[in-house]
Amino acid sequence: MLEAKNAIKTRQFWLVWVALFCNVTAGIGILEQAAPMIQDFFRKSDGVSLVSAGVAAGFVGLLSIGNMAGRFAWSATSDVTGRKRIYMVYLGVGAVLYTVLALAGSSTTVLYVALAFFIISFYGGGFATAPAYLRDLFGTFQVGAIHGRLLTAWSAAGVAGPLIVNAFLDAQGKPGQLNAASYQPALLTMVALLVVGFAANLLVKPVDERFHEPRSDRRRPEPALEA
Repeated sequence: MLEAKNAIKTRQFWLVWVALFCNVTAGIGILEQAAPMIQDFFRKSDGVSLVSAGVAAGFVGLLSIGNMAGRFAWSATSDVTGRKRIYMVYLGVGAVLYTVLALAGSSTTVLYVALAFFIISFYGGGFATAPAYLRDLFGTFQVGAIHGRLLTAWSAAGVAGPLIVNAFLDAQGKPGQLNAASYQPALLTMVALLVVGFAANLLVKPVDERFHEPRSDRRRPEPALEA
């Protein structure tokens, strides 16, 4: 078991940080532009989209369900597969789904919606599985404090995801007036990020014994919060 101050000195903490950052960045990248994106993907040559504003709003609601479902389903699955393996699914399968979305997502709305739903479920699952992943690596002692430090990855991704997507889209035009090809550079960039995250997760190994706390320290309670 490790204290938070020692956990952040390990390579494992930063590898998980990178994996979570990449997974969240990719999820927020699609979630932030969800409504205009589905309309642009199915925009006809005359500029009219086959997807109405009402349907696009319903699609955003569906993605919220996918996010919530992923938190329950994938985190429960990780109890069977292990945290490292489920993160391989989030990042590896996620990269494949993003590639299909970028290259063939505009073929049918059913395919597009299914791909987006699973991508967002991986986003939710990655977020929900992180505390258990940290517990497996660092033990239960101060795991809450360690998780608090890991959440900086989520904060950074919340900035990076929209910045990356918007930078590409601004060069193409205005969301809501684009087409499927306009999104390909941004989506393929997300694929590259997921591959980086997959590699980081693959490198995660058990924490070296030298970082662990002495057994006497493990029984020491965490300091209480002041009123």
